[in-house]
Amino acid sequence: MGSFVRSLTPEQQVSLLFVLLFGLLFIASGVSVLLSVRERRAGEDESGERELRLRDNQMLLRSSWMMAVVFWIGWALGEGVAIVLFGFVSFFILREFISLSPTRRGDHRSLVLAFFIVLPLQYALVWTERFNLFTVFIPVYVFLAIPVVSALGNDPQRFLERNAKLQWGIMVCVYGMSHVPALLLLNFPGFAGRTAFLVFFLVLVVQTCMLVQHLAARKLGTPVAPAISDSFHWRSWAMGLAAGGLLGALLAGLTPFKPLPALAMALVACVAGSLGHLVMKAIKRDRGVTHWGLAGRSVTGASGLLDRVDALCFAAPVFFHSVRWTFDL
Repeated sequence: MGSFVRSLTPEQQVSLLFVLLFGLLFIASGVSVLLSVRERRAGEDESGERELRLRDNQMLLRSSWMMAVVFWIGWALGEGVAIVLFGFVSFFILREFISLSPTRRGDHRSLVLAFFIVLPLQYALVWTERFNLFTVFIPVYVFLAIPVVSALGNDPQRFLERNAKLQWGIMVCVYGMSHVPALLLLNFPGFAGRTAFLVFFLVLVVQTCMLVQHLAARKLGTPVAPAISDSFHWRSWAMGLAAGGLLGALLAGLTPFKPLPALAMALVACVAGSLGHLVMKAIKRDRGVTHWGLAGRSVTGASGLLDRVDALCFAAPVFFHSVRWTFDL
């Protein structure tokens, strides 16, 4: 099997990866349909927990389909299209983040700046591969510009809180997410045409870590921060990291990494993603929202997209810069 895969061209290898991905999603969709039919035959659940859990799983599946289609379209139509598509993803998740608390009239200029100037410029810097400026554009220049624009709105009420919320949203939803398509543009010697594997590597190890952590937490006692997350225990977190790291080592053949560096890179991504997911849960609890996608209720109508990619938004920049520094790209 390994010799067969190595005999394929880079384009054929990526195509095979998409075939496997969509095949798994088709199987998962079939299982979801069967579970839904069994749920209807089982009768009504007075607590409604089973129905809510099923709907949540269905929304997770829809989000997975959407992200898989985004990846596929981006790869099929070229890196430029992939950057544009991820720009739209950033737009929707930033919209979802901002809607957590009401805005005031004085925020309108800052919001226009964030959505229609900062976001396009950040992705334009990715497109033109200006990685040095892309790295500091939001943390330095935008961080300073947002409060200036807000101050010109002549509304001092809760000024610090309003600006901190917008700055944090831009960092997570635009800066973090923009590092995912940036991985496609890294120039590895001898790895041309296969950088899509880096994106898959990142997504698979982080999502595996989160899934194992969530499943392991069901059998454990009191979590570390029960007011924020029911699934964050030190033991379940360690299990998630171990699973993500092991998967990363096994996937080393798909990347420019050898097994031990692949293990290290996977652990870096998993630590950043899992802790970032915890932070995003804390923000949701502060805003009085437990799950944006629960029972079909979404804050913005984006089907709880931020719930599905929040760990990736934290893991992507850490992974991207770790790769660049390690390989001196």
